[in-house]
This record gives sequence, structure tokens and C-alpha cells, in this order.
Amino acid sequence: MRSLDLAVIALYAVAMLAIGRYYKSRVQTADDYLLGGRTMSPMMIGLSLFATLTSTLSYLAYPGEMIKNGPMMFAQLTAFPVVMLIVGWVLIPRIMKEEVTSGYELLEKRLGLSGRLLGATMFMTLRIVWMSAILYATTNKVLVPLLGLDPFWAPFLSAAMGVITLIYSAEGGMRAVVVTDAMQSLIMCAGAVVVVAMVTVDLGGVGAWWPKVWTEHWQRPVFWFRADVRVTFMGAFLNMLVWMTCTCGADQMAIQRYLSTRDAKSARRSLGIHLLTEVLMALLLALVGLAVLGFFTANPQGLASGTALIDQADELLPRFVVTVLPVGLAGLVIAAMLSAAMSSLSSGMNSASAVITTDFMGRLQRKKSSQSESVRVARVASVIIGVVAVLLSMFVGQLATNLLELCIKVVNLLTAPLFVLFFLALFVPWAKPRGGIAATVASVGVAVGIAFFKLGGLEFLWTAPAALVAGIMAGSVVSLIPWNRDRSMMENV
Repeated sequence: MRSLDLAVIALYAVAMLAIGRYYKSRVQTADDYLLGGRTMSPMMIGLSLFATLTSTLSYLAYPGEMIKNGPMMFAQLTAFPVVMLIVGWVLIPRIMKEEVTSGYELLEKRLGLSGRLLGATMFMTLRIVWMSAILYATTNKVLVPLLGLDPFWAPFLSAAMGVITLIYSAEGGMRAVVVTDAMQSLIMCAGAVVVVAMVTVDLGGVGAWWPKVWTEHWQRPVFWFRADVRVTFMGAFLNMLVWMTCTCGADQMAIQRYLSTRDAKSARRSLGIHLLTEVLMALLLALVGLAVLGFFTANPQGLASGTALIDQADELLPRFVVTVLPVGLAGLVIAAMLSAAMSSLSSGMNSASAVITTDFMGRLQRKKSSQSESVRVARVASVIIGVVAVLLSMFVGQLATNLLELCIKVVNLLTAPLFVLFFLALFVPWAKPRGGIAATVASVGVAVGIAFFKLGGLEFLWTAPAALVAGIMAGSVVSLIPWNRDRSMMENV
């Protein structure tokens, strides 16, 4: 790393801290801190939601997936119009009817206090592991190799990145998080464009890196469902349909952004902006993968010795940045990778603090806190969550060898089970607290079985769809079984 690159990265960090400090004075109430006063722009919220869900895992995984396995996984983008219909016109109006701070407040009416706490706990577990995976990928796959450091320094880099993110998100609250997210979205796009442009210039045109034939190591296209094939068109479509519906319909990070807008129409617009930006960025990152693959195919001397090109798929983009990009531009692309990480981390911290203050402390404590006390508790909760995520980042990388599989296997194990609780609460009139518990046990069990043990011979892309079906069936059936315990559980609300 050269001094100008480091200066670009430092300037980026200073800008994020300055935004947090600017919005600190505007935080007067818990609503200001957690929901931006419920008056935020749909455009900003849409970009924020995109940046939140596009982490360093995605930023590195998409190019790596294209390099190693080809374009089959990108068939999942065709699910977005259906996601827009389901989430935008069915789920968002139901969510926006209630003036809540946490989405898990909605679970209590049908599934009791146990359902609310179960949902909040699953969200906390899901997002802490997710933030840990982001820190792991950013430090071990980006910063350590690019800076030429010993892996020993990875935890310290994770801590530094976590502290910077924590400062601006804890100071400025939701407004600072959303504004920095929007800026980080633009930086991510700029970084990807720079890589494609530089490869094109270096090789003499797009035709020099655009593949003329289906590369030998790419998976062959398969359209219909096949349990023995890693990715099929319909499998990718179904996985994304279920995952995006579950995430945008039940995850506090998404719900919190809808609640930060004025009404259901504004929330729906923000979802549309998010999905459109997601498609454009995924296609751009696919081009990054093709461009980097073309570059190292033409310049194999730049590869790590003794390892095949496809075995370095996840590392090729960082390698290209540090060895090929000119001074200054390398810093911009690294800032883009850091943007992908820090936007997700800040959103995770802010949403987790909302759940802690609303669903745990706010719901269970007898004495109602003042606005200033609520803001202080939310900030302390953000600090605790950040520290836990940094500590877990030292272990999460041992759970998968491929970044995309790390996203799906580890990070999303609880996505479908969490949505199952919302489905039962909103669409199953006979749902009971015991049904929520049974649904969670069945859904998580199926997700773990498929992700790590290939239950039923199914590949990892079936994790969310199978877990969703299993949870809904178990919750619906068990809720029909008479049990006096349900009445006492509801009375404790």
C-alpha cells in the first residue's frame, strides 16, 4: 500500500466520523436515534437498505462466484419482481399499520411474549454472526493480504474497523447510518467501475476479457430443480425469492428502514430503489469477476504460485487491486470494500440496539425510561454488540471455505425461521405461542441439516426454502393441538 492509497482510506474514515458527529446534535429522542424521526427520504432509505444488505461478503463473493462457477447463480436476480409484489404490496402495508419501533412487537399480539422474545433473540443471533462474518471477510480476505500483514494482526484490524463504525453510528443514530450508507453505496459502485475500466484499458478492450465460450470449469446451465446439482436456474430463483422475502419482510434492519419513512407508499418506494440498485450492483460485480478472470488468464504471472486460478477465486479481486491498480485508485477500491463492510456493520449495530432497548429492556423492565436514558441505553447496546461481533469474527471463518457458501450456510441459517414467526402471526389466524416454538425448532433443524449435513441429499441453496416450508407446517399443525399452557403464556403478556 502506498501513501496516497492510505490517505484516500483515511479520508474516507474521517468523512464517516464527521457525519456521525454532525448528526449527534439532532438526536433528541429514541425515535430520532432509532428511526430518524420517521420522516426520512425513500431514496436515501432505499440506498441504505441496499448498502446494508450488500456487505464485503457480497462484494467479494459475487466476483469470486463468477470466476469459479460461472453465471448460474445470477439467475436469482429474476426473483426480484416477485419479491417486490409480495413485500411491497402485502407485507409492508401490514407492518406500517402499527406505529412500532421494533418489528418483533408485531409478534406479541398473536404469539405472545414468548413469540416476541423468540423472534428478537433469533434476529440478534443472526445479525451478530453476520457482522462477525463481515469483519472476518474484510480483514482476512482484504486488509491483511493488501497490507502484506501477518494474520496475527487480523483481530486488531477488525477492532479498528469496528470502533470507527461504532463511533459514527452510535453518535448520529439512524440519520447518520442512512446518510453514510448512501455515500457508501456510491463508493461501492465507483470501486467496481474502476476495476472494469482498468482491465479494459490494460487488455485493449472489452473483447479481450469477455469470454468467447463457456469456460471449462464453470457449471453447466440446468433450468429445472435438481437436488444433486449445486445451482439450477429455478433453484437460484426460489432461494432468492425466499431469502429476500424473508429478509425484507421480517428482519429488523429492513423493517426499521420502512418505519423511518412517512407511510407505506414511501416504504414501498424505498424497497423498489433497493431492489433496482441490488440488480445493477450484482451485474456490475459479475462484470468485475469476468474482467479480473480475463486479466489473470492473460497475465498468469500475477497469480500466487502453486495454486490454480479457480482456487484463488475469492482472492483475485484484492490481488488485482494491490498489484495492478495505480496509486490512488487502489485506495478508492479498498474504500469501496470497507464501505460494503461498514455500512452493514453500522446498520447491524443500530438495529440490534433497537431490539435490545425495545424488545428486551423496554418490554421487560417495570419502570419506563426517559428519552435521554433510552438514547444512552441504545448507544451502550451498540457498543456491546460491536465488541461481541469483533470477538466472534476470529472464529466464524472456520465454518465455510467459500465466501458465497459462508453467506448462505452460516449467515442465513435463521433468516427463514425468523420469517416463519411473522407468517404465523400475520397470516395464520389460529397460530398459538406453542406453534411459534414448534415452528422455530423445525425450521432451524431443517436449515442446519441441509446447510451442514445435506439433509435429504439437498444442496445448500435449498436451506431457506425447505426451512420455510418446514416451519410453517410445524407451526400451523401444532397450533391446532389443544393445550392449556397457551392461555397462561398469553396472560403473561
